[in-house]
Amino acid sequence: MNESLEALLIEYKRYKGLHLNINMSRGQPCKEQLDLSMPLLDVLDSSSSLISEDGFDCRNYGVLTGLEECKKLFGDILKINPKNIIIRGNSSLSIMFDCISHAMTHGILGYTPWMKLEKPVKWLCPVPGYDRHFAITEYFGIEMINIPMKEDGPDMDLIEDLIQDDSVKGVWCVPQYSNPSGITYSDEVVRRFARLKPAAKDFRIYWDDAYAAHHLYEANRDSLSNILEECEKAGNPDLVYHFVSTSKITFPGSGVSLIASSEANIQEIMKRMKYQIISFDKINQLRHVRFFHDAEGVEAHMKKHAAILRPKFELAEQILQEELQGLAEWSKPKGGYFICLYVHGHAKEVIQRCRECGIILTDAGCAFPYHKDPDNSVIRIAPSCPSLEELEKAMKILCLSVKIETKQ
Repeated sequence: MNESLEALLIEYKRYKGLHLNINMSRGQPCKEQLDLSMPLLDVLDSSSSLISEDGFDCRNYGVLTGLEECKKLFGDILKINPKNIIIRGNSSLSIMFDCISHAMTHGILGYTPWMKLEKPVKWLCPVPGYDRHFAITEYFGIEMINIPMKEDGPDMDLIEDLIQDDSVKGVWCVPQYSNPSGITYSDEVVRRFARLKPAAKDFRIYWDDAYAAHHLYEANRDSLSNILEECEKAGNPDLVYHFVSTSKITFPGSGVSLIASSEANIQEIMKRMKYQIISFDKINQLRHVRFFHDAEGVEAHMKKHAAILRPKFELAEQILQEELQGLAEWSKPKGGYFICLYVHGHAKEVIQRCRECGIILTDAGCAFPYHKDPDNSVIRIAPSCPSLEELEKAMKILCLSVKIETKQ
């Protein structure tokens, strides 16, 4: 903590001379995690029965909303009635994009399409948040409004105030192990979301439950209230779209995704799907069901993921504690894929220094709409993909860069 700037710069030059190439920009599973799902490829072969439990030949067209056994598998995991689930392709992000696109061009449940409204559409964005969410709303020209994150979730007082404006049409949420803060919404925050009374009747909560099964610790894990149940209790069954995928459970490019919602929302989504696609990949859905069998199978699989990820998170947190105590703050997540580092006023400069040493981090500002971090503070650390040896070097360089910038 008392090193001179000169000594720090000498150490920095030494690391720069190593010509490293370590990418921590995205929350990608490492090779060892991907290897866990290799048996998935052996579940089906040319001699396998490809007939679903209700007698459908999965090689053919049909079953637009997904195999019933796949709906049941996810329904058991998420405690959602299978009738409220549609199974789609590998990307939940594409479902979110599709929902907003439909709202823009055709409207939601008979309300005016957003592109025909006189006032610009607005959207609530808890920050720091997921850059790909913000990219979608920016793509459609939707005005984004920052909502500060608290220890138990977004600032609900501010949300309840802002939704009195009928031009506010939605809110992004990563409710469990949020990207990148690692925060899980409290039961009270979930209830307040479910009880929202927005002025816009076509307002929707985009509930991206990306890390529903991604616990790092068995005995000390976060739990999340069921938003669909809470919306039903509150008399707001249509208020939420619930998204999930297996992207970081099996293979990110070859998983399955789903949307769950009220009967009215599901029926509307089904109507437009008839014009989009005849059916999704039912063989892949069947493969996932036969690989996992049931919710307990998913739980056992995710424990293997945790065993790989946990030492990486613990190493990263140990180095932050040793090197940056008193200089910065950081999250200590119980699950998910990220550590959020707060280096007040120095994020952009620290990230650039890391890149000069071959350590690739997400661009400064990406955790905020329009890439504008008002305090130049947030750095998203994704420790999953590097090896432990690579991660140690990357974290040392990151901490060294923070020290240099705080002394400049």
